[in-house]
Amino acid sequence: MKPDVLLLKAILPDTIQALEECFTVHRLDQAKDRNALLAAVGPVIRAVVVGGQAPAGSELFAQLPALEIIANFGVGYDTIDVASARRHGAIVTNTPDVLTEEVADLALGLLLAVVRRIPQADRYLRAEAWPKAAFPLSASLRERRIGILGLGRIGRAVARRLEGFGSAIAYHGRNRQKDVAYTYHATAIELAQACDVLVVVAPGGGAEALVNAEVLAALGPDGILINVARGSLVDEAALIVALQQGVIHSAGLDVFADEPRVPSALIALDNVVLLPHVGSASHHTRRAMGRLLVDNLVSWFAGRGPVTPVSETPWLPSAG
Repeated sequence: MKPDVLLLKAILPDTIQALEECFTVHRLDQAKDRNALLAAVGPVIRAVVVGGQAPAGSELFAQLPALEIIANFGVGYDTIDVASARRHGAIVTNTPDVLTEEVADLALGLLLAVVRRIPQADRYLRAEAWPKAAFPLSASLRERRIGILGLGRIGRAVARRLEGFGSAIAYHGRNRQKDVAYTYHATAIELAQACDVLVVVAPGGGAEALVNAEVLAALGPDGILINVARGSLVDEAALIVALQQGVIHSAGLDVFADEPRVPSALIALDNVVLLPHVGSASHHTRRAMGRLLVDNLVSWFAGRGPVTPVSETPWLPSAG
């Protein structure tokens, strides 16, 4: 008998096919009556697959008495109530490492697009404005001090790329890291005060935004905010005001507070570059994420334990 798996939201077709080869997959996203499906299959579900930031919390887990493992399609897992999963006795896994380089590439591309106003220049040319006047001069990455909010896998990959630009790099995180030479700042405000660019790559899930009005004010009128992590890490209302009033220079955002809905006030601004959460959205990386998600489930049901459990639900061989 194949283990029963509940898929909350559609992910890559190739990944769904791989899941169906190994498991009996129940599609909650395709159910005409979600409650009826959960009532029918809930007692036999042993795994949940979370993708597209679908919420997974105590209400769902209560309907899945046989649940053993929750596999997340992505590195960020803030939509999963990990504490509730732990109380339920379930392991949570994610897909780290395989998307690190892709997201770091996009972070640098987004930063360059914001600094040099690349999308605006493209629109200027397409509007046939160039024959009338040269496109206005842009800001520069030269001599800018870069602050990285969250020096994890992706943060370090971003920093390595920025070293090639000759940028001065500093960071803030939960703890000072002994194996890096970058300057450490104890708070997000102190980091913002010390830099011209603030790159947000911290994990989400906190009750309050790390980047609030005070942090934006500390970043200053020449400051640039780049967020490729989670929309919840930035106070979106405060950011809109800061961009409208010149509190900061500009921003590049790949993530938003209420995806896929983006405030019209942000869309109306010319000093922001907006992307539809595409940090890991390449064929290569999404395939790798899918393989790791399936590998976690295959390994678990083979009795070998998860491949990449999150830190809050560590696995010990005796518990598998």
